Amino acid sequence: MKPAWDALGDKYASSSSVVVADVDCTVEQDLCSEYDVKGYPTIKYFTAETDPKGADYQGGRDEDALVQFVSETLEVKCLLADTAGCSEKETEFMGKWKAKPKEDVKSQLER
Repeated sequence: MKPAWDALGDKYASSSSVVVADVDCTVEQDLCSEYDVKGYPTIKYFTAETDPKGADYQGGRDEDALVQFVSETLEVKCLLADTAGCSEKETEFMGKWKAKPKEDVKSQLER
């Protein structure tokens, strides 16, 4: 498991949308308790849709399964600050919104 996890961390080391980290629960007992980690190894992931304490990952533990999960579920491929992962349609859409006055963008977000 550890080599696959380390490879995942290496793959996403420069990502602006994914952080791969590990915590030693024998040392960080309070942190692990706070996030309901009871067994080892436990993999948690955090998105806007998960509980603030994260969600337990239940998929495969090999590198391919981990990369697939991150790519499909966690990785943001298109960012306003870095459009390299954006499709032509997404880039065009963001360009239109960048050109609009901030009040229009704010009112649309509130809607």
